[in-house]
Amino acid sequence: MVDAAALAGVKQRYAALSPHLDERKRRLMVASETVALGPRSLAAVSRATGLARTTIARGVKELHQPDEMAEERVRRLGAGRKRAVDKDPTLRGDLERLVEPGSRGDPESPLRWTCKSTRTLAAHLTEMGHQIGPSLVRRLLHEMGYSLQANRKVLEGSSHPDRTEQFEHINATSIEHLAAGEPVISVDTKKKELVGPFKNGGKELRPKGNPEPVRVHDFITELGRANPYGVYDVAQNAGWVSVGIDHDTAAFAVESIRRWWTMMGAAVYPSATKLLVTADGGGSNGYRVRLWKFELQKLADETGLELTVCHFPPGTSKWNKIEHRLFSFISQNWRGKPLISYQVIVDLIAATTTTKGLTVRSALDENTYEKGRTVSDADMATVNVTPDIFHGEWNYTIRPRPSV
Repeated sequence: MVDAAALAGVKQRYAALSPHLDERKRRLMVASETVALGPRSLAAVSRATGLARTTIARGVKELHQPDEMAEERVRRLGAGRKRAVDKDPTLRGDLERLVEPGSRGDPESPLRWTCKSTRTLAAHLTEMGHQIGPSLVRRLLHEMGYSLQANRKVLEGSSHPDRTEQFEHINATSIEHLAAGEPVISVDTKKKELVGPFKNGGKELRPKGNPEPVRVHDFITELGRANPYGVYDVAQNAGWVSVGIDHDTAAFAVESIRRWWTMMGAAVYPSATKLLVTADGGGSNGYRVRLWKFELQKLADETGLELTVCHFPPGTSKWNKIEHRLFSFISQNWRGKPLISYQVIVDLIAATTTTKGLTVRSALDENTYEKGRTVSDADMATVNVTPDIFHGEWNYTIRPRPSV
């Protein structure tokens, strides 16, 4: 009969040391306790420590034959369970065909249009006769070099053959204007925003467990949408944003430029005779939009400025400076904040700054702009426009009319 107090000591010592020992040292430690208590104590020590009798017996044998096993090894060479991929040589190949059915396997795979979670993959592999669970699927995928990947926008589609030359033309024209002290602006419409207590992407600091409540559904309300149109002054690293409450038309776009010149540009460039505008090739300021050129003519007549416009080639709007020098910082500044009113939108835009010295001013444009407004051939004939010799549809100059 093994002494109960002695067994309690074994149990206590094993519980304290076990987490710090590897499999072999744990086995030898319990074996030494068994030897100390006597040969009839094996079953009692097994109950006290939870180790199998065969494991303790193997440890006792190792204590009496210390040279049978290399000191640095925990198990004998080849001991332990075989890897699943060794017992099931088709497992890895079947898993890879499920993950990449379109390129490596059967395009008619049952997972071709299914979310490939580890649980789903394990279920389909089990149906194919494999013995596998989600955790093993996860380990195998990691070994095979797979990880969770989001989509990445890198495919731009077909590009215009003169795309590079147009970029070089815009750059050279910008350098020429800046060197002469003339203003260069980048313009575009920012993404339209729902006005009201709607979810806005991102997070902001709030008391724990107290997120700001917003509407469940993004159904437009009586407040409508805000149309922010931006003007970015390249030389001054300063921006102007008109927040429209009506349609995003070419008239609205030109009015935003007019407000920038009135509120900011004229004071900074009192001697300016020219203005270079770089814009996307589509939208309200597209090169095919007649109303855009017709309204620019009015602006040229009012300001006396010679307006040179350079459009980015189709599909290259992300290279417009306003996108990454102004709009991106506005989005960062209002992340996680519901745009509950037009005034909140204006205030958040105007509060945007950067460590590089960006300053932004903003105002609400409460004018109404007719959607679908057309410009007749007779009206277009009054526009004093001179196309550039290089892609005159993308590059042109509108000068003030002498008679106005």
